[in-house]
Amino acid sequence: MTRMFRSLRHRNFRLFITGTTVSHTGTWMQRVAQDWLVVTLADNDGVALGITTALQYLPALLFSPWSGVLADRYPKRSILMVSASAMAVAALALGLLDLTGAVRLWHVYGLAFVLGLGSALEIPARQSFVFEMVGPEDTANAVGLHSTSWNLGRTMGPVLAGWGIVVTGTGEVIVVNALSYGAVLVTLARMRTSDLRPGTPLTRAPGQLREGIRYLRRTRDLSLLMCLVLSTGVWGQNLAICITLMATQEFHTGPQALGLLTTALAVGALFGSLRAASKGLLGLRPVIVGIAAFGVVAAAAGGSPQFLVFAGLLVVAGFMLMMFTTSANSTIQLRADPAFRGRVNALYVTVLQGGTALGAPVVGLLGAQLGARWALVIAGTCTIATAMVGALILVRRRGVSVRQALRLSHQRAG
Repeated sequence: MTRMFRSLRHRNFRLFITGTTVSHTGTWMQRVAQDWLVVTLADNDGVALGITTALQYLPALLFSPWSGVLADRYPKRSILMVSASAMAVAALALGLLDLTGAVRLWHVYGLAFVLGLGSALEIPARQSFVFEMVGPEDTANAVGLHSTSWNLGRTMGPVLAGWGIVVTGTGEVIVVNALSYGAVLVTLARMRTSDLRPGTPLTRAPGQLREGIRYLRRTRDLSLLMCLVLSTGVWGQNLAICITLMATQEFHTGPQALGLLTTALAVGALFGSLRAASKGLLGLRPVIVGIAAFGVVAAAAGGSPQFLVFAGLLVVAGFMLMMFTTSANSTIQLRADPAFRGRVNALYVTVLQGGTALGAPVVGLLGAQLGARWALVIAGTCTIATAMVGALILVRRRGVSVRQALRLSHQRAG
């Protein structure tokens, strides 16, 4: 148990986890409320859900690489305070439009894009800031606990949102998210800057983004990892669209049931992040195994005959998805050269969230045309294919068996 929570011995990281857990809970409350608002405004249209998700993740595809340059150049704590303030304003605007009855679908689209802009600025700085708070010896554990914080919010947020939508409405739930960013601002302000371990700031010069891309290309394990992350972003990260459509199309349930399904996925992810934090999983082996197992479970979920069976499979899917993402993130944090960490983290965000933006309209269209069940089966099958291709590339590169290649990658990353 002590090993699982050892990075909490750092005061700044304790503050960070406290603030982000509150904020992550608010974020997931808004995600459920926003999805429910969209299906209400668009008459249960899966394409509208896909467009909303795509717009929220599109800024990561467009701007995260430059955000990584900023994270290497300027204090990450300051960047996080600016981005939290911007996202609070965007959430408050959407909540007030909803409360006054003036909200239209195009408002949701536009403000989802603005939230995505704030996220594109924030995530590269937040991920690389973890290393500055705890140092190399506790980074893998801190990444796992940071994922746990995200999944605690992902567990509590949907349940609170489901009840909040029934009792008050979507507008009030979205306003709560706007207020939750205050916890981030307060905890960041209370940090001891003398305890941070910042790297040498990047001096402004032309071509710094291209340098980061070239560094990633010549680091072969990291480049393969990014390819795996891209494909998983396209198919795995859009599971929320399928969950919403399954709840409304197949099981004909309301917002409370949608919140419970989202929570089921989050509970599995919570246990997955705790497992990754305790084991400090690194390398391509847990990544490829996690991707393959997630694909199998996602495809099986598409054939679920009952609501409770579907919810149970979502727990397993969340566990495997978080094992993959935590292992990938930890590997990037520890394998990347400190001079390039911000840019490599930004490229990781670009491929993960950019892949989500690219895949969201596709998954939404599959759900609208073929149904939510077939969308899940296709997404799971494509994810399995991604894992198989990754394993074959390792075999070809190492000239050994699949098991040996994965073991070598695991040892090298460690």
